[in-house]
Amino acid sequence: MKGDEAIARLLDGVELRSAPFIVTIYGDVVVPRGGVLWTGTLIDICARVGINESLVRTAVSRLVAARQLAGERAGRRSYYRLDASAQTEFGHAARLLYSTEKPPRGWQVLHAPDLAEVEAKRLRLGHMGGSVYIRPDRDQAPPPGALLLRAAPVDRPEELAGFWDLSALQEQYHDINRRFEVLLDALLKGALSDEASLVARLLLVHLYRNVLLRDPRLPPAALPADWRGATARALFRRSYLALSDAAERHIAASFEGLDGPLPAHTPESDMRLSGLR
Repeated sequence: MKGDEAIARLLDGVELRSAPFIVTIYGDVVVPRGGVLWTGTLIDICARVGINESLVRTAVSRLVAARQLAGERAGRRSYYRLDASAQTEFGHAARLLYSTEKPPRGWQVLHAPDLAEVEAKRLRLGHMGGSVYIRPDRDQAPPPGALLLRAAPVDRPEELAGFWDLSALQEQYHDINRRFEVLLDALLKGALSDEASLVARLLLVHLYRNVLLRDPRLPPAALPADWRGATARALFRRSYLALSDAAERHIAASFEGLDGPLPAHTPESDMRLSGLR
């Protein structure tokens, strides 16, 4: 019961959409273990967060139509794997989630007169005015038709944060910190079963990833002094590692792929844990 209460508190006020959560399951659990999952397993784990079988099947159909999942059959059973395009997308997220990111070497200043506002937001660009944008320099390719200039660090980098609206991210990181501090307390009290530990880890990845992918990831010197993203990052690492032994026991006991039960861990899953340590 305590595990159910902890999961309920994590989910309180969260609008959990079925298709993105299914992608989280594949990205965190299935891809490092061969990439294929039986639909029955998917239905069972989604039920733990209130996503029923009908919603799972509808979401899977939409993900197949969007070429994010690809299906195959073995006898009367259906199995699905992430499509190559979705693997590329989650591979980018996985590098942010499970490894230590190198700091940017400076700044990119872009003159992009043809760049749509929605695309600028997707690329997490800071808007300097007119057609000029800025972002930390991590060797990203410029958008089509944009002129790229590289700039060295400035004397007062904190002034650059004003080109982004960080207020929503700040509140979302605060929400993550609040939710998962409660989770860590439950962990310390031994309140989570193996199954609840896996569900909690999936929610941790899902909620944190959704914020992290919208974060321009400015260098620390350019961030507000009370920036909550650093706390969220530390809490994500600590929570993920604390949950993983029990979560992986449940994976080995309950998750089925095309060739039988999924393994508790693989070299790829071990590499993720090493990156977080």
